[in-house]
Amino acid sequence: MIKPPSDLKKFESLLQIVEDLRGPNGCPWDKEQNHRSLAPFAIEEAYELAEAIEQGQKQEMVEELGDLLLQVLIHSEIGRQEVSQDKHFTFSDVVESIASKMVRRHPHVFSNTEVADSNEVLNNWSKIKAQEKANRGAAEPVMRFDISTSFPALFRAHKIGDKSKRKQFDWSTPEEVLVKVEEEIAELKEVMLQKDKNDPRYKAELEHELGDVLFSVAQLARHLKLEAEQCLRTANSRFESRFFTMKKLIEDRGLDFESLSYDELESSWQEAKKMLSSKK
Repeated sequence: MIKPPSDLKKFESLLQIVEDLRGPNGCPWDKEQNHRSLAPFAIEEAYELAEAIEQGQKQEMVEELGDLLLQVLIHSEIGRQEVSQDKHFTFSDVVESIASKMVRRHPHVFSNTEVADSNEVLNNWSKIKAQEKANRGAAEPVMRFDISTSFPALFRAHKIGDKSKRKQFDWSTPEEVLVKVEEEIAELKEVMLQKDKNDPRYKAELEHELGDVLFSVAQLARHLKLEAEQCLRTANSRFESRFFTMKKLIEDRGLDFESLSYDELESSWQEAKKMLSSKK
């Protein structure tokens, strides 16, 4: 049996725990993991942190931040244990990498560069990042922005809009974007109403036009200083709360949810909405 550290508030204690988990007498599951097998967990923990932040739950945020930190430390420990020289790295390497990056990309804080506002900060960040890639000999991405394709699509659409804005290709106001959203919805309606549904091109055209609608809505959110991904997560949560409140109302009255008509369900839905609104 391994004796855990006595003071669990110390960062060094967590480092020791992670090393013990991966050590000779550690956890069989932890010792089996590698960077690839753990990658989905890092994504999952980031989403759970985002949810905790949106709900404003302090204890949940503390827990999820800890889970995300654990992912960093386990990957660092795997790197430390790697015998291959080109794959070996330590937690100190990770810390140095992000610390030096923050210094380089904030010359307005750590040097004598002057900036007018946060937009200029972001523009400088992009230029410095591009120069760093050039110095490493990294090739510019072909036919797409330098934004990970593994990001959720709405989140990536927001990032694409930010990138194109910095290239001076963007709408000027939210009202202009709203006009574009309405245009895209009209084109979607045209396909839905006029296209032969048996035509093999129907589904492809629907996907095309619906994609344009979603992309435009993401840009509208960006111009309204909102995150489309966050807006949708909130809407998902709101729908779930209303749906299960509606379902409970129906069941508490001894009725069969699945046997009710659309109008009866809609009436219960509106009642659930009012009930939840009154609790805010």
